[in-house]
Amino acid sequence: VQLQASGGGLVQAGGSLRLSCTASGSILNIYNMGYYRQAPGKQRELVAAITRGGSTNYADSVKGRFIISRDNAKVTVYLQMNDLKPEDTAVYYCNAQVVISIITDYWGQGTQVTVSS
Repeated sequence: VQLQASGGGLVQAGGSLRLSCTASGSILNIYNMGYYRQAPGKQRELVAAITRGGSTNYADSVKGRFIISRDNAKVTVYLQMNDLKPEDTAVYYCNAQVVISIITDYWGQGTQVTVSS
């Protein structure tokens, strides 16, 4: 599985950005897709995830501001980020989980999101 991410950039606090990530390759068994982020000096953390069926999970810090969605036909996941805050500044990583007998994680290249105050 290969993940191609796009989006990100620099935005002022209160602004919005949209990330997208498209999977290719052995995509038949992709179940969860989502985004993680890692700020300098911090561990990578889950931002949001969505199952093939559309169930979503969000970090408490982004609930009500970020929306994750998925187009299964395009094998693409989107993260709409609204009301961005300086603490959202991080490298965002797309993730896809392939479920066969075990769960295997695949990662896209990181994309920088910088929110200025």
